[in-house]
Amino acid sequence: MEIAGKTILVTGGSSGLGAACVREFASAGANVVIADIGEHGARLAQELGAPVRFAKTDVTDENQVGAAIALSLREFGALHGAINCAGIATAERAVGKDGPQPLAHFSKVIAVNLIGTFNVVRLVAAEMMKRPVESAQDRGVIVCTASVAAFDGQIGQAAYSASKGGIVGLTLPLAREFAQAQIRVCSIAPGIFDTPMLAGLPEPARESLGKQTPFPARLGRPGEYAALARHIFENQMLNGETIRLDGAIRLAPR
Repeated sequence: MEIAGKTILVTGGSSGLGAACVREFASAGANVVIADIGEHGARLAQELGAPVRFAKTDVTDENQVGAAIALSLREFGALHGAINCAGIATAERAVGKDGPQPLAHFSKVIAVNLIGTFNVVRLVAAEMMKRPVESAQDRGVIVCTASVAAFDGQIGQAAYSASKGGIVGLTLPLAREFAQAQIRVCSIAPGIFDTPMLAGLPEPARESLGKQTPFPARLGRPGEYAALARHIFENQMLNGETIRLDGAIRLAPR
């Protein structure tokens, strides 16, 4: 897909991996709609100017996602891609000192990370399918965010790992389903990245986490995630794949 002039919806686009994607795609000439519950998205849209809009969006809410899609169509005339970065992370044992993990805690992580992603995918794909097919060109591209925790989750990550494992499981069947509509679907499974989830940690702790990565021995940079997301859009043979972006890290049990 030629990115310039296309319209991309980025969930979780107010900060971290999502904000890096907003900047990357806007700099490449795309129109970008930030769909996020965080008000930082409005400030980022104002900073970047004309090609970027903000829609306050809870990805688990069908109406709010629909409103973000409607904004994309109203402002830019079409929707060509989506990058799903909205998500939450928790660390809680299934059975802790106070007994079993409250089921509501597990359910919330699944609702935001997995069901929220699927909610966005089904609605944006339905909209993309309304556009006429143009030869062998992409009708749309969808990128989802998994995690290395989907493959080697640590103790206390049962909910998070399950939600990200669900993203991995969705990727191929969605790519196969949407193939006839010429819509591609891929997922990225990042390792330990320098995002707001780690921002509150002391610097020695952040350095220690970074050194767990074999090479480069540092935290991943959000711009590196955004660069891979852009390459997925631009490389038509990337479809139905979950790509680890992790510097060869394999998480220890704890």
